[in-house]
Amino acid sequence: MGQPVVQWQILARNPDALTAFYAALFGWRVDADNAMGYRTVDTGSERGINGGVWPIGPTEGHPLVQLFVEVDDVTASVAKVEQLGGRVVIPPQALPEGDRLAIVLDTEGLSLGLMQRRA
Repeated sequence: MGQPVVQWQILARNPDALTAFYAALFGWRVDADNAMGYRTVDTGSERGINGGVWPIGPTEGHPLVQLFVEVDDVTASVAKVEQLGGRVVIPPQALPEGDRLAIVLDTEGLSLGLMQRRA
């Protein structure tokens, strides 16, 4: 099946201002009507992938862009990350919609999301 990049995410200190910026710049549609208040971003194109914006506080790291890669087994993928010298930031956990997610750091310290779609 491969391991496709299925989403991008921007971590932002002021997610409302940031999403307003991208909506005005590119015409992207933003929706925060979900269980976690996550700002989903629809780019309005059949090409590429959609993403989202997650709010961070003043002590929760720094703004950045993350890629999310779909994996068959998030727990096994996290174990492989550690075996290859990466680190776990957020261990595997279930999201409200039933998908599973983990956030890891690669060997350069870049944040990466691992997504396992619900069965």
